[in-house]
Amino acid sequence: MKSNMDDELSLDKIDDYNDNEPKEKRNIVRLVVIFCILVGAFFAYIQSSNGQYEDYVGTKEAPGITSTKK
Repeated sequence: MKSNMDDELSLDKIDDYNDNEPKEKRNIVRLVVIFCILVGAFFAYIQSSNGQYEDYVGTKEAPGITSTKK
């Protein structure tokens, strides 16, 4: 008779447990993280190079704060 414990998942049965992940998978994760950082840096640069921020808080009836960078 087969025990039900043999069918249960355990961390030892997972390929990526305890630093046993394949080198290829590790490199792919690194490339994805680096790509996301580069895309975020690109958008941050584009936003900061514009030089003006059009942030207006308020309405015509109740004027608020104009925080345009001068």
